[in-house]
Amino acid sequence: MISKRRQEAARQHGYDFEKEDRQEARVLAVEQRRLDRKEQMRQELQNSSSFKTVQTIKKVMDDWCLDPILGFIPGGIGDIITSIAVFPSLYVSLVKIKSIPLTLALTFNVLCDVCIGLLPFMIGNIVDIFYRSYRKNYRLVVGFVNDDKAIIDEVNRKALATGILIVIALVLIVLLIILLGKIVAWIGGLFS
Repeated sequence: MISKRRQEAARQHGYDFEKEDRQEARVLAVEQRRLDRKEQMRQELQNSSSFKTVQTIKKVMDDWCLDPILGFIPGGIGDIITSIAVFPSLYVSLVKIKSIPLTLALTFNVLCDVCIGLLPFMIGNIVDIFYRSYRKNYRLVVGFVNDDKAIIDEVNRKALATGILIVIALVLIVLLIILLGKIVAWIGGLFS
């Protein structure tokens, strides 16, 4: 609170308190409209069928352990089937949230899940029970939807590294597929 004497001195030097108050009110109104639009977009996204699909996939794949169960389908086919379930998350990330760093993070989590699932001799299926990529992806999507600054900053800060790690994960997947092919050929040779 400014004293009356200071207010009078400020007025004598041309300072207009009413003009300042009007500008402050305009700025606050613009900020409130921005926050209202953001809240409306958040509500629309949370009520959208695509976001509800992401929730359901997380529940089925990780909470009910369908991801590791499907991983038992031999030849990596089960892991490929489960990795298809990431598409709704990618849709939400690219189309609804419009975040390339988030999309990279989601893709990397699923590629890690595929790499883990391709580990031979059931090791991958056992480890896959604990990795829970869909739960990780859901946490990231919810963080972006709820404007969680810590998650958004972390994902944005790691975007370049995540892009590089995606390339490495793809190379690992190819190498694991080649290794699985050799193991299958070796086992086939034992029985012929």
